[in-house]
Amino acid sequence: MNLVGPRVRQLREQKGLTQEQLTARCHLQQWPISRGSLAKIEARVRRVTDLEVAALARALDVEVQTLFIEAD
Repeated sequence: MNLVGPRVRQLREQKGLTQEQLTARCHLQQWPISRGSLAKIEARVRRVTDLEVAALARALDVEVQTLFIEAD
């Protein structure tokens, strides 16, 4: 299951990042994700592994637990 997708989108938008910019940050974390895959994560269509959640948190510069807070 994907619990973090809506929160990833919310945080990305709050930080003024496009999906392309966030995927570029993920690439710097050694996670070569595509923009399409990120879109699927945000839409809760694609599952997310623990390692991917950690990479997203680093790319967004937040603690992992922040991704599990329900999006507004």
